[in-house]
Amino acid sequence: MDVADILAHLKFIADPSRLIHMEKYGINTSLALGISVYDLRRYAREIGRNHVLALDLWQTGIHDARLLACFIDDPKKITSDQMDLWADDFNSWDLCDQACTSLFDRSPLSWEKIPQWSESEKEFVKRAAFSLIAGLSIHDKVSEDQRFEAFFPLIKKQAIDERNYVKKAVNWALRNIGKRNLSLHKKAIICAKEIDEIDSKSARWIAKDAFRELQSEKIIQRLKKHK
Repeated sequence: MDVADILAHLKFIADPSRLIHMEKYGINTSLALGISVYDLRRYAREIGRNHVLALDLWQTGIHDARLLACFIDDPKKITSDQMDLWADDFNSWDLCDQACTSLFDRSPLSWEKIPQWSESEKEFVKRAAFSLIAGLSIHDKVSEDQRFEAFFPLIKKQAIDERNYVKKAVNWALRNIGKRNLSLHKKAIICAKEIDEIDSKSARWIAKDAFRELQSEKIIQRLKKHK
């Protein structure tokens, strides 16, 4: 199986009528075929892990092929340069988030990328930093709380970014850290209170949305159950 075979299959299963739906959700469809993430993940399982093929698929520039690349690449083989190059290519929130929460966050390199990307002027590169935090908060089962606590100053600092895709990712990162365990939940609430005091529309939105979920009875009971 090579890139040509895969592209032929992707075009065969594509549904162009999906593009209108994708656009409504803010997905960049300029080079998209119209394939659901569910179908791409199923196809990825058929292909299996293949680092070289993932690199080749990414180079096509096709949105669906790049998503597939995220699902078949081997996190043990990705490099720091690759992560930077792919992040620089992000042009849609879904591609950014799938790369960060399905691939990059499985690599130990992700921790060093977070502070680096959080200072980027590019909207989707900066979003990637906080998507990584959100992903690590769920998928990293072994890191100590201190590693996640270290992200609170970063979250607070970037909470003033008014760009939609950045502020939503900052909020996502804060909420996911707070849902990791009861100790981090309390500290995330404190961080949200500090953010709420910042004179910024974006910061106030981030704080209030975090309060809404983290202070919900559903989340509190779930954390108490798994303490």
